[in-house]
Amino acid sequence: MARRERVVRMSVEQPLWRALTGYRILTMVYAVLIFLTGRDRYERPWIAVAYLAVLCVWTLATLPKVANAAHCTKRFLAADLTVALTGILLTPLADAHAQSVDGPTLPSIWTAGSVLAFAIKGGWRWAAFASSLVAVANIVERVHPSRDTVHNVVLVWVASIAIGYVVEVARASERTLARALEIEAATRERERLARDIHDSVLQVLAMVQRRGTALGGEAAELGRMAGEQEVALRTLVAGGLTRTSHVSEDAAEGAVVRVVEVDDDPGDAAPVDLRTLLAPRAGARITLADPGVPVPLPGAAARELAAAVGAALDNVRVHAGADARAWILVEDWDDEVVVTVRDDGPGIPEGRLAEAEGEGRMGVALSIRGRLRDLGGTAELISVPGQGTEVELKVPRPPRGARGKAGEK
Repeated sequence: MARRERVVRMSVEQPLWRALTGYRILTMVYAVLIFLTGRDRYERPWIAVAYLAVLCVWTLATLPKVANAAHCTKRFLAADLTVALTGILLTPLADAHAQSVDGPTLPSIWTAGSVLAFAIKGGWRWAAFASSLVAVANIVERVHPSRDTVHNVVLVWVASIAIGYVVEVARASERTLARALEIEAATRERERLARDIHDSVLQVLAMVQRRGTALGGEAAELGRMAGEQEVALRTLVAGGLTRTSHVSEDAAEGAVVRVVEVDDDPGDAAPVDLRTLLAPRAGARITLADPGVPVPLPGAAARELAAAVGAALDNVRVHAGADARAWILVEDWDDEVVVTVRDDGPGIPEGRLAEAEGEGRMGVALSIRGRLRDLGGTAELISVPGQGTEVELKVPRPPRGARGKAGEK
């Protein structure tokens, strides 16, 4: 089987960068309109025209810089804030009455976009630094700031710090979620390996231990060694695998999880008749009852379900004895396929499954329930001491259209 890498990318702040890009363009247009509607009051309009021309060129030329955190460098932030502060301080030179009349500055509310860039890039501390410089520049420009000026300064200061804090919380949440997805992927991979090991290696080791003990002599020693290796392997499987978490260096891309998965053969998506996989398991002591018409399932799902049935039959042979009988019933419903495996053995004592899992014996937990869980289905085990055991396996089925194609095949 080939292996492929699946990338899960999460980003809460990327929409903020897109919003900031739009904000800068709109506020640039707004600053120009403010000047055009009140240009008669400017004593030196050429200063305002020159500054606004620079502001427009700067805003449009630096749009890629505010596209994401990677492009928004510290050098750009410093230059951008300098443009904003320069516009504030140039306002009295262009409009001599600006210090006495509570009017807008040359950059107007465009200045807030520069502060917000600091907040999104560096969090609330960077926002506090940038908004404090803007506050000082506004106070210097006004000389005697009015209540409205103080109100606007405080509003920008509080809003930018709040946005910066939200961005920091979002980044921490994304990293936590990335690690959770990483752990979930590692757990699924561990369970997949554990199922394969249980279906092959562990069962062989257990059989060697039993047969060696029964034969005695040198075979008994071989059986003892096989038993020790079985215990060691079960402990290793139950212990799990440790994976390294992958988090993006570019905060604009959010948390990035890189999960290496087993890529099944392309044919695994093709429908397979479940009956063809279960038929070889029927025998003198195993009776198979099916609908008599094809029971189509995606190839991978059909094989996993058949493997779960095989694990249930293995449990019958091991725990109910070689003389126990078993029955397999296949039911094909509109929304799911149900396979029931029942035996006439002695049943499972209450609490034995939990005890087996505690000892690292994961046959039911992994080979049966784990497989069904990965398929989106369920596995229910009903056992009454002295009356046998029944395992009911349910797998959601594809729509009717897919079933018809499989039936034609």
